[in-house]
Amino acid sequence: MYEKERQELIDCALSMEAHGLIVQSGGNVSRRMPCGNILMTPSAMAYGSMDPEDLVLMDPDGKIIEGTRRPSSDHQALLYIFKHMPRVNVILHTHQPYAVALSLVADELPACTTTLIDELQGAVPVAPFTRSSDEGMGISVVTHCNGSLAVILKHHGVMAYGKDPEQALSAAIYLEEGCKGYLAALATGRPVARLSAEQVAAESQERGYYGQP
Repeated sequence: MYEKERQELIDCALSMEAHGLIVQSGGNVSRRMPCGNILMTPSAMAYGSMDPEDLVLMDPDGKIIEGTRRPSSDHQALLYIFKHMPRVNVILHTHQPYAVALSLVADELPACTTTLIDELQGAVPVAPFTRSSDEGMGISVVTHCNGSLAVILKHHGVMAYGKDPEQALSAAIYLEEGCKGYLAALATGRPVARLSAEQVAAESQERGYYGQP
């Protein structure tokens, strides 16, 4: 069941690894299916050797429907996010280093570049530390998301999400690029230029001519 979607999640995880957002078996990928059930990568398995049948299908309460592997150790947090953020269909959990570094020195990645506004819908909050593999991670994401397509988890990593794997992956990749740029700007010791609320709002407007028809 869901052979295509299973492979898409593995491919997404491999892209996360290729972009330096995870290493080895770190992080996880999960997807809400049209029926409401959740497809999730298994716990502590390398993505390069993962087969579609290794993924776990569970109901919204965490009951295993299909699969012999243990689901991600973060499954309680992921299920909480899916339950409380109905527009989210895909969640990526990463340990991307520049976002983690930013979490140690800031409470937010401000919407200071057009890419952050376009790809993440604005500033990205840093949520307070919660223990890993705990439902508290999900509660913290839902509490602090503030319209962004990602939340940085202090001392830990990132939850990035979207309507499909492409949007969630784009959010995670461009978040890391945004963190690199912001940390580089901070390292100069000079004031970091900000965009006004009016400028952020203008950039957020649908322009109607980006991409292909």
